Amino acid sequence: MAAALTSSLALSPSTFRGGPEPSKPKFLNFCSKPTNLAFAILPYTRCRRHKTLRILASVSVSNPQVLTGPEELSASILSKVTHSDRGVLLKKEEQEEVAEVAEKLQSFCVSEPVKCPLIFGDWDVVYCSVPTSPGGGYRSTLGRLVFKTKEMIQVIEAPDIVKNKVSFSAFGFLAGEVSLTGKLKALDDKWIQVIFEPPELKVGALEFRYGGESEVKLQITYIDDKVRLGKGSKGSLFVFQRRGNST
Repeated sequence: MAAALTSSLALSPSTFRGGPEPSKPKFLNFCSKPTNLAFAILPYTRCRRHKTLRILASVSVSNPQVLTGPEELSASILSKVTHSDRGVLLKKEEQEEVAEVAEKLQSFCVSEPVKCPLIFGDWDVVYCSVPTSPGGGYRSTLGRLVFKTKEMIQVIEAPDIVKNKVSFSAFGFLAGEVSLTGKLKALDDKWIQVIFEPPELKVGALEFRYGGESEVKLQITYIDDKVRLGKGSKGSLFVFQRRGNST
């Protein structure tokens, strides 16, 4: 059970992977190698910080057609994915609405997001367009009956460290956790690559590493002080919310 669980727990476009991401890159292609806690980003340089999130009382965050600014769009996308079990509970039309808002937000992205210092910090994975992708098999219909996801977190530390973690409970009582630590590399102004060390699995009193290194690629399509959007190499959409900014 431990082996099956671990290989499914890699958040990324592989287990945080947006759907069957390319078998190369994984929290975004998240490759065919062991896990994918892929979400990521990178080095430091200046970037424009958006003003504090404001939701105008006269604007409905449920209708993307009337939203024109990044603050309202950020609030809208969070309102759509919150309490959706990272997308599992959303219907097709609701996922399409999330994609529509994400596309609008993309036009407000800073010019070089991989160099924006806002990428650093602790992030919750709150949505994936392929809901069963983050976490792999344990997020499948059958897997969710056995494993209850508690948290999916990505921590990005300056200058180039990414730590992905999925915590869960098995059979309702056995606590577990899968974590990955990797190095970031900017491929261009928007795409990053992360090489992860072998994943570490903790289940109850058991703790061990398995598999080998894994690689993921991710495009940063939008970032502000509360929300980050990422897209895997096969188009999977990820929504990250900065921890401490839960709605």
